[in-house]
Amino acid sequence: MSIKFGAKIGEGKGSEVFEWENEHKIVKLAKPNTNRYSINLEYENSRLAWQHGLPVPRPFAVVDIDGRPGIVFERVYGEPLMKRFMNQIVNRSFSGEDALSTGENDFVRITARILYDIHQRSNVPLPSQRHIIKRAIESAAYLTADEKSAVLAILDALPEKKQLCHGDPNPGNILIRDGKGIVIDWVCAATGNPEADLAEYIIMIRYAVLLSYFPKLPGEAVAYFDTIRESIVTIFMDEYSKMSGTTYDDIDAWIAPIAARKLTADVCEAERNLLLHEIRRRL
Repeated sequence: MSIKFGAKIGEGKGSEVFEWENEHKIVKLAKPNTNRYSINLEYENSRLAWQHGLPVPRPFAVVDIDGRPGIVFERVYGEPLMKRFMNQIVNRSFSGEDALSTGENDFVRITARILYDIHQRSNVPLPSQRHIIKRAIESAAYLTADEKSAVLAILDALPEKKQLCHGDPNPGNILIRDGKGIVIDWVCAATGNPEADLAEYIIMIRYAVLLSYFPKLPGEAVAYFDTIRESIVTIFMDEYSKMSGTTYDDIDAWIAPIAARKLTADVCEAERNLLLHEIRRRL
């Protein structure tokens, strides 16, 4: 298929987003580092999430544009939660205050509420979360064979659930429209334990090296974020616990397996070293 599409309106590590047909649709086209399997998987996962009534852009079709696979989605006019959150961080860092603002607090609680809503769906026909995590741990290049075995033993001892999980619950995958969250990027979605999603979020907050994701971020903002990391985790857990009864202790055992899984992601050396230290501290 060779079609003249519209202007580029966004870009990520694995794709570019363009206007498509009219103001109500976009097409997300793969970059060379994203294969057709991932595109097909994201389409199917997004379709299932949309069919289960979750706040997601409606997926219309998988297309091939000049040899590049892509997905046509409903266009959502919203601002990424990550962008709003980082703007708050920058503004707050120059205020001289060391506590989370009301806006930052709200953004964290929005994420917790969205994840809780996702987790209420069960037995959705998606890949096994446990299988995905095991496969990632087995292929983690920075762990020894004994360390992999120890992490897998921790995972095997955990109870197995059948709830819908997003798999990549970071604020960059949430758009805010009319005060409500719309969730994108379902390629990592799976059926399994909500605690794994929660551990993923907590690990991101604790160990993300901000300058590797936002190289132009002022030093003051980085320093301020370092002072509020644990406050974010506390507020996130407070909101999720109020709705679910899940406590931090329920999640703690998932930290090592999810940290090991993240070693296979595209993270900088400094972040990888933090993850390795946390895993080895727990073994």
